[in-house]
Amino acid sequence: MSAASAKARRLVHRLTACRRTLATAESCTGGLIAKLITDIPGSSAVFPGGCVTYTNPVKEDLLGVEPDVIARDTEVSAACAESMARGVRMRLHSDIGVATTGFAGPGGGTERDPVGTVYIGISTSVRTSCERFCAPAGSTRAQVRTAAADRAIELALELLSEETE
Repeated sequence: MSAASAKARRLVHRLTACRRTLATAESCTGGLIAKLITDIPGSSAVFPGGCVTYTNPVKEDLLGVEPDVIARDTEVSAACAESMARGVRMRLHSDIGVATTGFAGPGGGTERDPVGTVYIGISTSVRTSCERFCAPAGSTRAQVRTAAADRAIELALELLSEETE
């Protein structure tokens, strides 16, 4: 079992124990977080669903990301990731929303946000936040996506631990 799979198993068990649900909105990870979660038996009790929102119009139409957010901050930004996480949480009636948007490569990226940069948003009814994640330099597209999905699951686990302390 991979480290990411083991973390997903812990996440599903933790969500079950806390009677909480989690939904995902994924751009650059393309559904990988949802796959890791749904690989776990019993995940349907805590995972109502996920959205792969790869284009800006879909982020806007499906998740409610304001066009002004994308125009001002771009689709690869903390503001967009937070809006995606909030939107999927609300639209899928979930306790927690997790979102990813970034540059998996090999193309794309900017001076400020090179390839390997992924913004991971996480939202609850109490707060919404974002982490700027950077995969190790030279990571392949698959490595960026896997590392970002793994980190998103870690963030959800950390959130659940903070809330139950």
